[in-house]
Order: sequence, then structure tokens, then C-alpha cells
Amino acid sequence: MKKRCLYCTPLIFALLVISCSSTKEVENIPADVRYQQAKELFDDESYLEAIEEFKIVIVQYQGSEFADDAQYYLAESRFQRGEYILAAAEYDNLIRTMPSSPFTSLSRYKKGLSHYLLSPKSQLDQKYTRFSIDDFQTYIEYSPTDSLVNDAEAKISEMTDRIARKIFESGKLYYRLDYYRASIVYFNKVISEYNDSQFTDDAMLWKARSLKERKEFDAASASLTELKAKYPATDLQSEIQELQSEIEIDKADHQKDQQEKLLPKNG
Repeated sequence: MKKRCLYCTPLIFALLVISCSSTKEVENIPADVRYQQAKELFDDESYLEAIEEFKIVIVQYQGSEFADDAQYYLAESRFQRGEYILAAAEYDNLIRTMPSSPFTSLSRYKKGLSHYLLSPKSQLDQKYTRFSIDDFQTYIEYSPTDSLVNDAEAKISEMTDRIARKIFESGKLYYRLDYYRASIVYFNKVISEYNDSQFTDDAMLWKARSLKERKEFDAASASLTELKAKYPATDLQSEIQELQSEIEIDKADHQKDQQEKLLPKNG
């Protein structure tokens, strides 16, 4: 037969009372006080503790005037901790659920900045680079007169060059491996999709080289003509002239070989 603990029931009751009173105390804290406590932790750079407090404000006081502030500073806390993926998600949460917040425009920029800081060197996968470009373009579209637009545009240009460089280097790799058809595909991608990057004129030059190797001499010359027309001030002038001479020589040699093949063989 089991013995009942005479102290268990009163002890459990006491714990429930304490728990309920503690919960009631938390619930009775006004939204402004709760938010201020969280903001003080943020200002003291106690970001981990601030994150938990901002979460409470967001959940318990959803309809209050402090909800969007808490959401923004929750994202900022993640950002300050270098948790850029989580920060981007929190900025996005504010953008989607609180579109009328005064923090929305800045959150669009900071979402782009979070992905920008995740963006790797050009030879690595550029997923976050593309995310950042899209984020900054959206930010500019919604806030064209904002003070951070120039910075966003500069970062878009930088990251566009980063992606274009990766594609351009892939084209050069295929060229060196004698896979000229594949190299042309990559050079064309730079030319058509990243024509405002600093690698477009280089891509046109290397496309002409690939075409020459495939003995498509007229197309190679046309690529150089287009290059000179679009980029008259390019610093590739000497390389263009040298390649054009090579194309003409190779074309003449090729035509000579073709003619010799057509001549009847002696004997």
C-alpha cells in the first residue's frame, strides 16, 4: 500500500500559487516598461538577453505601439551578433507583417545588408549575393529618395561585378580546356545578363577568341566590331587589334587549306 506524502499537496499548491503570481506579474508589466527593459539591454550590448525580452514584447503585446519597435530591434540584435541569416529573416518578418511601420524601409535595406555580409568571394557560390541584389533593388524601388539609396546602388554594382567575374572566369576555364562552345555560352551570359559590369568588354574579347578557335572567323570579327562600337574607350585596344590580325591570318590559312583539299591529287 502506497503512503501518501502529507507535504506533497501543500507543496504543489504553493508552487502553483508562486507560478501563477509570477505569470500574473509578468502579464501586468505595461508594454512600454517591458519594451524599455529590452531596449536598455540592447543599448548595453547584451544582445542575447535583449532578444528574449523583445520576443516577449512581440508575443504579449502584438497590437501595441511597441510591437514593431521590438521586431526591428530583435532583428538588430541578431545583426549585431553577426547572425545575418536570422537577422535577414527577422527584418523580413517586419516587412511582411508590419508594412506600415516606420522601420519598414530601413528593414528592407538591412535585409539586403545582411545578405551582402554573407556574400562570398567571386569563386564561391553566389546565392546570398543574388539575394542581396534583389533586396537592395526592392529597397530602391520602394524608397527611391532614401538617404541610403546611393550606398545600395554601389553595393549592387559591386555584387554584379562579383557574379559577372565568376561567370567570366568559368568561361576562361573552358577556353583553356579547349571547350570553346561551352566558353562562348559563359561569355554570352556575361554580355547579355551583366552588361553593366566591368567584365563585359573582356567577355566580348574572349568570345571572339573562342569563335576564332572554332574557325568561325566572321562571327569573331563581328564580336570585335561590336566591342569597339559599345566600348570605344576600352583599355583592350591593343588586344583587339592583335586578335583581329590573328583572325585574318587564320582565316586566310583556313581558306587556303580548303582550296588545296579541292584540288585534284597528282598521279
